[in-house]
Amino acid sequence: MGVLIVLTGKNYDHRRDWVEFQLLKLAAVFAIDIVAYAVMSNHLHLVLRVDIYEANAWSDREVVEHWHRLFKGTDITQKFAKGEVVESFEVNSLKHSIAQYRSRLSDISWFMRALNEPIARMANKEDKCTGRFWEGRFKSQALLDDAAILACMAYVDLNPIRAKMATTPERSNFTSIQRRIKAALDGEQPTSLLPFVGNERKDMPKGLMFNAKDYLQLVDDTGRIIRQDKRGAISQTSQRILDRLNIPQENWLKLSTDFGRLFKGAVGTLQELDAFCEHQEKKRRQGAANCHRWLDSA
Repeated sequence: MGVLIVLTGKNYDHRRDWVEFQLLKLAAVFAIDIVAYAVMSNHLHLVLRVDIYEANAWSDREVVEHWHRLFKGTDITQKFAKGEVVESFEVNSLKHSIAQYRSRLSDISWFMRALNEPIARMANKEDKCTGRFWEGRFKSQALLDDAAILACMAYVDLNPIRAKMATTPERSNFTSIQRRIKAALDGEQPTSLLPFVGNERKDMPKGLMFNAKDYLQLVDDTGRIIRQDKRGAISQTSQRILDRLNIPQENWLKLSTDFGRLFKGAVGTLQELDAFCEHQEKKRRQGAANCHRWLDSA
């Protein structure tokens, strides 16, 4: 699981729907799940889950079909997708392309490229200019455990409220929390977002190990506290989630409001951070002090 932040450097509110539309389109193409997002006036927050297992489970034809929904591919992959005969001397080239596409379809850099390029073309056409839409390359960090994931999700979902662009989560336009609330009113979950699947159990389906209703309550409670003109408190339902994750209430409020400033590298308990650094062959545990203070303090 990871969080991304990208900047445009300019304020183009009318283009926020371009970004949201393309973002949700990509969720159906890549083996990357959207966990949370907030399209702000001049930047974008994303929480993503890369699903390499899904990409590896796709057949060769499925890989090509997914890729062709965004890119032209090659003459050989086009022939393959149409069910035409691929000559023996073309097989190696086809296999190479499929392996490359399979890798790219679970790659965050390619996901961001597929998000950026069509929006840049639309913006350049509107502005009668050329160039990139985003100001710089995206920044990303790994979320290593449930507490880090939950805190980062709430941080992203509450962006408009902290920025005073909205008064409540349901009025926060171009966000995952608004989409989840609208679906919840019909007793459903958005198909374009990684679903909530409840507590961990045998034969666990893919999804977030929380209850959707509980998460929405937690975000609403936290949003009420953030708003200076409205008194708020953590409800018993929300407190149970925090207790399960061993997050004291004062820590939760700090995490959900200052997550972006507190952490610059991987986020999780020191145990998870140690395992991550060992896997990445990194000797220096960047941000270990804040991870210990805010996620290991219970």
